[in-house]
Amino acid sequence: MHLQLSPFVNSVKPNGAEVFEPLGSGVVFDDYGHVVTNYHVIGKYILDKTGAAGIKVVVERPDGTDAMRDLAVLSITDGAPPELRPLPLAASGALKVGQSVYALGARYGEGKSLSAGVVSGLERAIPAPTGTRIYGVIQTDASINAINSGGALVDSFGNLVGLSTAIFTNKSTGRGSGVSFALPTEMLREVVPNLIVYGSASGRGVRGATPS
Repeated sequence: MHLQLSPFVNSVKPNGAEVFEPLGSGVVFDDYGHVVTNYHVIGKYILDKTGAAGIKVVVERPDGTDAMRDLAVLSITDGAPPELRPLPLAASGALKVGQSVYALGARYGEGKSLSAGVVSGLERAIPAPTGTRIYGVIQTDASINAINSGGALVDSFGNLVGLSTAIFTNKSTGRGSGVSFALPTEMLREVVPNLIVYGSASGRGVRGATPS
């Protein structure tokens, strides 16, 4: 499964920066080269995405962002190369507690990674970058680290069920507790098309247009 799915995962680095490891991960969303990741992964950086087989594409700015849901969309110029195919989206609403899931990402500059776990809870809430709360989140014990943020959480059939987003950290020790969270695919279906077309989750306005 790891070898089959690893081409779907991109790592994200700040453009021109001398860094040993990527900032996070991303998932190819469609055949047009749109990549979904977390807003907190990219922040205000100009981005450079390095994917499978050394594919490297420079992105000047994200296509759209939604900080309230911690989502961002990037574009690969001229569409996704054949090696980077979109993952099929499962209905995360059909997930059951105890169901097996797998977190994919990039681990500390050592290439692709995969960790196995189960769905520990549903309809959880986590903090958003805006200080508000994100609801309807998937909880899992699949090991997720900071570099996995924006990466795929898949089911046993390789279908995308969530976007790895956060880990619960002990404030006193700074260590993870084995509790991880992912944004559900229902949220991606609802928000990402608006980010692609309009640049925002509200779906208001048209790119390049100005109010009269």
